[in-house]
Amino acid sequence: MDVEELKNNSQNKELFSNALQESGLYLEWAGNEIKDDKELVMKAVKQNPGALEFASDRLKDDKDILMASVETVGWVMCYASDRLRADKELMLKAVKNDGQALYYASKELRNDKDVVLEAVKNKGIIIKYASLDARSDVEIAAAALMQNAKTMSYVKGCLNPEILNNEEIQKIINPPENE
Repeated sequence: MDVEELKNNSQNKELFSNALQESGLYLEWAGNEIKDDKELVMKAVKQNPGALEFASDRLKDDKDILMASVETVGWVMCYASDRLRADKELMLKAVKNDGQALYYASKELRNDKDVVLEAVKNKGIIIKYASLDARSDVEIAAAALMQNAKTMSYVKGCLNPEILNNEEIQKIINPPENE
């Protein structure tokens, strides 16, 4: 597809409907009406979730569009509306695919055990973006440490200094030698 043709026909829905099957990122060259067309934006994000960047603000606040986007690429939560960054169902799906999505979660969800636990199981080091309360949870700390030993500095800095004395955490930090 020729980008110049797309730029010169930015309001042509039929042209963009075909182009978005080839590359969702062609949404960048679409006119505002197309960027706000749910069917076309859905086509774009299913082809390439990163196309969400070019969707209208209204559609960045559409849960269906975001669900389709985070199915394969969790980091696209960076384009989500504030309302959807606080949606637990959506954020759980995002962090299961990419723990890094926790970075974009609302303050409340950075303190939600289910969301943080899924995020650190996927990417342990992301515990650094969890709330201090969440870091103090033994299950979350253990999952993060098992996924990535480099998370120790974030676990040490939690609100619960006794967490390092926890038996489960000690087994991860100092595994028993095989006899």
